[in-house]
Amino acid sequence: MFKRPFRRRRSAPDPRALAVSRSRARARLLGGLVTLVALIGFTVWAIPRLDRIASQEKAGSAQVADGDTLTLDNERIRLKGIDAPELHQSCRAAGSEYACGRSARQELLRLIGHKPVTCEGWERDRYGRLLALCRAGGTDLNAMLVTNGWAVSYGAYGAEEAAAKTARRGLWAGEFERPSNWRAEHGDMAGAEHTSWQTVLNALKALLGIS
Repeated sequence: MFKRPFRRRRSAPDPRALAVSRSRARARLLGGLVTLVALIGFTVWAIPRLDRIASQEKAGSAQVADGDTLTLDNERIRLKGIDAPELHQSCRAAGSEYACGRSARQELLRLIGHKPVTCEGWERDRYGRLLALCRAGGTDLNAMLVTNGWAVSYGAYGAEEAAAKTARRGLWAGEFERPSNWRAEHGDMAGAEHTSWQTVLNALKALLGIS
């Protein structure tokens, strides 16, 4: 007698497992829709506020406070991406201490000369200073201070710092403590606003109108 080949009977799906699977699928779909709606809502809310992070340009005759801070058009400005010795900071060269903070200020004054200064930026640090890229005539002040060795890289200008160090220009001709370390030892931790994560945070704060 011919026998039919044995076939394993498929078990009926568990109704509870099907219900759980469908519930999870609905939850994922709902979560995706909520995320999409939230993104659209945020975009609609943020676009009118983009002018808050529009770049500002200041121009005119600058008053120099120290090696990386100046006042322009009544705006206090911190040169972005660099860090110069604090005004009262000392360094060592040729076996003697010297006022490297004042030397950095003199270098910024020299670079500016009698030329008008133009600064552009949109971020602000914790003291309300505008973080900006500044030029005097055709001179990029941020870059030249690092290139000449009177400021160090602080989020930018790494190549310029390496060149100054190799040529032993400015601060690199002797021994010095990085300004950020000097500030930390003297109770001032200002400057974290130059880091990339802080740039993102600054943008969000600007959109939210948080000072």
